[in-house]
Amino acid sequence: MEARAIQRTVRQSARKMRLVIDLIRGRAVPEADAILRFSKKRAAKQIHKVLKSAVANAQQAALRQNEAFDPDQLRVKYAVVNEGATLKRFAAAAMGRATPIHKRTSHVEIHVASDAAPAPAVKAAPAAATNAEPKAKAKAKKKAPKKTPKKAKTKKASK
Repeated sequence: MEARAIQRTVRQSARKMRLVIDLIRGRAVPEADAILRFSKKRAAKQIHKVLKSAVANAQQAALRQNEAFDPDQLRVKYAVVNEGATLKRFAAAAMGRATPIHKRTSHVEIHVASDAAPAPAVKAAPAAATNAEPKAKAKAKKKAPKKTPKKAKTKKASK
């Protein structure tokens, strides 16, 4: 089971949000939830909302497909923060000038997936085909002539 959640135009810079998102990437959902809940960063609150939404989306997908659902078996598979639109404002400065202010926004995207996903069945290849390939590569390496680097000619200055 896989689900995702996206929150767009969060009023915080992507650089600050990435510090928090790096803490939860690849972790189990209960562990990521605890990290975000007790983090002192302001970005953790917004990221926690997105994580809860992704888990709720996974639960709804499981209900639609009539599958068993356990939120403790979910893992943060993909978590990224991208830059959003920058709001450009101006503030008054000395001598009648104006200085630009950039109010940065960001987009948060989190994908959660089940840990207990069934592994795809791998077919066994015939032994003759697997052994023949390395031998062919070895012969190709032996036949290729070795190139020697050419020495650069230097001009001697005469006086």
